[in-house]
Amino acid sequence: MTPQLTDVDEVRKLYLDVVKRSLTGALAEDSDSVLGGVSWQGNPSRLRRAVSSAARLLDRVGVEVAIKKPYDPELRAIGKDWPSRAESMIGLRRMTNIEECVDIVVREDVRGDLIETGVWRGGAAIFMKANLRAHGDVTRTLWVADSFQGLPAPDVAGYPADTGDRNHELGGLAVGEQVVRHNFERFGLLDERVRFLVGWFKDTLPTAPIDRLSLMRLDGDMYESTIQALDALYPKLSSGGFCIIDDYGSHSSQAGQAVRDYRAAHGIDEPIVDIDGSGAYWRRA
Repeated sequence: MTPQLTDVDEVRKLYLDVVKRSLTGALAEDSDSVLGGVSWQGNPSRLRRAVSSAARLLDRVGVEVAIKKPYDPELRAIGKDWPSRAESMIGLRRMTNIEECVDIVVREDVRGDLIETGVWRGGAAIFMKANLRAHGDVTRTLWVADSFQGLPAPDVAGYPADTGDRNHELGGLAVGEQVVRHNFERFGLLDERVRFLVGWFKDTLPTAPIDRLSLMRLDGDMYESTIQALDALYPKLSSGGFCIIDDYGSHSSQAGQAVRDYRAAHGIDEPIVDIDGSGAYWRRA
């Protein structure tokens, strides 16, 4: 006879483990490099751009060309590879950080909603919602904020730290709102408590109808995107809430510098905790 799982925490842990491994492509060991896929679009190499264009033409007639690569669990753990088909590129450790933070927020009843700014295919936001569902929390809203057309061209005059940034040229970063909504639906997690903020952060975040936040996860890569999110959202973060910066280490001169400037300007001295060399977070005192 198969033993029955009766411990609620154990069942929750098993469910969330499967979801995060699915969202990151770790479950399927998704490691193929699809020609014309996310890591090829906007590549500075002329050859890769030409191959990408040809592959996208083939894709129109239902033909996908992929280069097989061995799956590296260490790279997937820290989000240093870029899965072609997965809903998230952040890796398992940053997913686990979301899980741990949401667990504390719910168990300690930290007041406020959750938000991710910069969602790509929606993977991290979907996992935030999965954690709320796993805890039976039906009171908090999850805010999903993105331009859904990629990153903006750098505003060098206003934000010189973004000089030379090429993220706006990477077509693989532009994922439409309907695609992200469908990804929520595929996991059975789209409901009235998932609300989308569509547009550039400077236009959507200052006027978003958000009262309080218990968790804010910023994934904008650039100085501009990060500082605009901090300016609009950090004053709404509850005591005991979490501020997670996906690109603190990986984009230290941009997102990381925006964080350091904001913290210095507002006297924030809670320690910053590294997650995996790329992401970091702190808890508001």
